[in-house]
Amino acid sequence: MLLQNENEFTYQKRQTDHSKNIFRFAGTEKVKMRRVILLMHMSLDGFVAGRNGEMNWITIDDEIFKDANELATTADVALYGRNTYQMMASYWPSVLANSNSTALEVEHALWMENVRKIVFSTTLENAEWNNTRLIKQNITEEVIKLKHEPGRNMIIFGSPCLTHSFMERGLIDEYRININPVVLGGGVPLFKKIQDRVNLKLSRSMTFHSGVVGLLYESKNG
Repeated sequence: MLLQNENEFTYQKRQTDHSKNIFRFAGTEKVKMRRVILLMHMSLDGFVAGRNGEMNWITIDDEIFKDANELATTADVALYGRNTYQMMASYWPSVLANSNSTALEVEHALWMENVRKIVFSTTLENAEWNNTRLIKQNITEEVIKLKHEPGRNMIIFGSPCLTHSFMERGLIDEYRININPVVLGGGVPLFKKIQDRVNLKLSRSMTFHSGVVGLLYESKNG
């Protein structure tokens, strides 16, 4: 069960696009920065949730689940907005205690339990799930600091409003979009209030047996 939903967090004025700083220098050695990867399920007409926030149209089977788990092994930080974080925190710990959980579910639940989690919210008072940090302000600066830290990549799981704000700031380096074979006709769009053109390169495409098409686009703005 890979959830996505987010309806919270208003950011300050858009700031400089820092995603172009793909490399930093330590002496004479060039060091590659960590990347922010978005993993999102989307309808054919561009929505990530229905008009009432419903997500029962999203296809999650073993093949798609395995692909998400493989992506998770490339990252050591999970990024969330408040609502998605609270849903994840209420669901994944229960998977470990459920004897009926599948091997793929347990694998992902273990990763979720132990991975470093960061939730962005101005209204959340406490983030009590294991290994979680709460960020309330200076979002762009904090994400840039994270990109310069040693480690693996960072993944945004769902969190549409957080995704919109990261897009505005040019903080997303990879877009991994699973296009579901359904037309919703309305709801929460993936792309919203885009002010500047974002140049992307298609690095991978695959068709799952369910009919879902997985696309991997990398930002060319760097």
